[in-house]
Amino acid sequence: MMTLRRTLCIGAMAALALGGAPAQAQSQAQSQAQDYPNRAVTIVAPAAPGGLYSLFARLIGSKLEQRLGKPFIVENKPGASSIVGALAVIRSPHDGYTLMVANTSGLATNVTLNKSLPYDPLKDFVPVALVARVPEVLVVNAALPVQTFADLARLAKSTPGGLSYSSAGAGTSQHLSGVVLASVLDVPLTHVPYKGMQPAIGDVAGGHIPFMFSPVPFALPLAQAGKLRMLGVTTAERIEAIPEVAPLTEIGLREFDAVSWFMLVAPAGTPGEIVDKLHREVRAVIGVPQVRAEFTRLGLVPVQSAPPDELKRFIAAEIARWGDIVKKAGMVGSQ
Repeated sequence: MMTLRRTLCIGAMAALALGGAPAQAQSQAQSQAQDYPNRAVTIVAPAAPGGLYSLFARLIGSKLEQRLGKPFIVENKPGASSIVGALAVIRSPHDGYTLMVANTSGLATNVTLNKSLPYDPLKDFVPVALVARVPEVLVVNAALPVQTFADLARLAKSTPGGLSYSSAGAGTSQHLSGVVLASVLDVPLTHVPYKGMQPAIGDVAGGHIPFMFSPVPFALPLAQAGKLRMLGVTTAERIEAIPEVAPLTEIGLREFDAVSWFMLVAPAGTPGEIVDKLHREVRAVIGVPQVRAEFTRLGLVPVQSAPPDELKRFIAAEIARWGDIVKKAGMVGSQ
């Protein structure tokens, strides 16, 4: 009888202990999130300094530093269309202290473009917050006898072998937009990839390359300096920073909507409470009127991010959408 009582007692105590375990774990996770960050956080920009990766990493990092009271350090890790930086983040501790600024190329186009991508955007990363949409603008060297998109089309068709265009690298939205343009115009266009936007657009402004698609923040100061001419934006709507520049869909290119985006991500396995905290903080940062005004001035489109779970579905949809563009361009597995 005593043995039975003792067994029942031990069983009851075990049940209580097991029942309390989830609650204790949840409490510890909540405490961990409340204490986060208690040391410096690194934001990896998987590209050379001076581009949009760095711009977003610095802007978001500085604002989070102000709000959370700990350093947010930007670390550039360029290479292989953001693959080098992505792998470094995946291999880091999944504790919320290593984050990354990612974009369309790294999380969407790389999937179809690469023969063997060494990471899975949906399995190896958890999205924290969408930061901004990045419209691009078709620009030509200002010395060219090209005032309109129709002029560019005529020049491309009358030039033996077509024209050359630059991009920040193979598989970027600038590259793929050029492929789509060549298909629409039915003329050969030679892609010249660079290692980053600054040298790519610098050679267009210097007259070494006739034209390219460029994110508005890079094109705007060069256009204002009279070195580039902007012919049309890749969004379906006009951009507040350059309202005089019509969408390409209005001036000869139907269904041309090639807008890239940037978001903050963490390695998969990062505690959910920390991801949620960062999501709330980034949304708050993007909601600040001064930040939104700065984005708008640069030609960017700030967004109020959907929750992380919804962003996973967004990334999956973007992988499919950009995958179709890569397939139509005949570039599947070309990298």
